[in-house]
Amino acid sequence: MTTTKDSALNIAKVLTEALPYIQRFTGKTIVIKYGGNAMTEDELKYGFARDIVLMKLVGINPVVVHGGGPQIGSLLEELGIESKFVDGMRVTDSRTMDVVQMVLGGAVNQDIVNLINQCGGQAVGLTGKDAMLIRARKMLIERGGPEVQTPEIIDIGHVGEVVGINRVVIDLLTGSDIIPVIAPIGVGDDNETYNINADLVAGKLAEELGAEKLILLTNIDGLKDKEDNLLTGLSSKEVDRLIDDGTITGGMLPKIDCALKAVKNGVTSAHIIDGRVAHAVLLEVLTDEGVGTLITNRGQETDS
Repeated sequence: MTTTKDSALNIAKVLTEALPYIQRFTGKTIVIKYGGNAMTEDELKYGFARDIVLMKLVGINPVVVHGGGPQIGSLLEELGIESKFVDGMRVTDSRTMDVVQMVLGGAVNQDIVNLINQCGGQAVGLTGKDAMLIRARKMLIERGGPEVQTPEIIDIGHVGEVVGINRVVIDLLTGSDIIPVIAPIGVGDDNETYNINADLVAGKLAEELGAEKLILLTNIDGLKDKEDNLLTGLSSKEVDRLIDDGTITGGMLPKIDCALKAVKNGVTSAHIIDGRVAHAVLLEVLTDEGVGTLITNRGQETDS
């Protein structure tokens, strides 16, 4: 009996703690980039879907952008197509682009949509090609240095960068209580199809929608300093300093750059959170204790 009472009291405490966050974020848009372990482990997948449905039920407008790199890599391997990367970007020829569309726009997207719908939500899957949702242009990688007069320009195929978002599509869906689930595939003025980094798409969407939050799920605890301490709250100026002094390097730079641009362009806060933690999204949005690093454009740390 004592255990039951304690459990009930704990649930009541959690709900009470969530109330001010629900009040603050009702009617606001939160863009979530979904990837990593949270997208491949069954328990985490179901937990994520339930989190998204709950957010919608309490009046928040979640917009999901998903990746799918491991799934693409697996199918390419099965088909005997070699995976190549330049500066973290997948070299995407025509055959690879066909696989990207099949995996991202098909299997992965529909798996997420189905899970959300099974949990009681109303989700609709989209690619950036639908209603010209994501307009893109070819991305070219530039390599050079102080000693190089003419930088080398590397063409990595059907890889794009976002040049525009048709927000009318998203507004129509969220206004009808539908949860958009978006695959990061764009279309160019030349009608070419482009594979786009999911973090970049999520960041641009958050900017265009004037989102309250941009949440990037990762397979790490969050940003850490040189002593390996988790940095839980940072201003954009502090992040700039961490990049300049070499604390933030390598694979985290594109993700941090995406978060930084978002908060500098009107998104209230960006969160790099550990998707390996069950219900990481709800913990970050609706509780006092987050599970990662918060970045804002203000000069001091803030809460969730």
